[in-house]
Amino acid sequence: MIDELIIKTTEFFGGDARRIQHFMKVYAYAALIGRMEGLDGDTMRVLEAAAVVHDTGIKKAEELFGYNNGRLQEQYGPESADALLKECGYGQEDRKRACYLVAHHHTYTGMDGVDYRILVEADFLVNMYEDGADINTVRTAYDKIFTTESGKMICRTMYGLN
Repeated sequence: MIDELIIKTTEFFGGDARRIQHFMKVYAYAALIGRMEGLDGDTMRVLEAAAVVHDTGIKKAEELFGYNNGRLQEQYGPESADALLKECGYGQEDRKRACYLVAHHHTYTGMDGVDYRILVEADFLVNMYEDGADINTVRTAYDKIFTTESGKMICRTMYGLN
């Protein structure tokens, strides 16, 4: 299912290589951290799916407003994410949790599960690189956002934190 979802999401973002590159990197880090943290198969399936579709709200936000931000991504993402997930055969419970993650992936309080934390960490790892974050920004994110041992290790190693 995940390969089909990746293809469908690539088609969804067709012509927007930047967005496709972004979700693929977030997916790769989320899957890696999830495996390193020993997530069970059901949680991994939902985490990986959410990582692939986490930014689908960008498209609708940009169509409606000409820009996107975290709030708009969370607002408009679940509808498009659910449609992609349903088309690829994900069940209702998996879709519900994945869409919840999509609807909250820029909300950094009240993270209610390891899947939520890992998705946020993976998105941060990629966004900090793509945005050219300075070391102080990385350190602040590390201290305030990262909670999994695997995510912390990757962040420290990637950005040379001591």
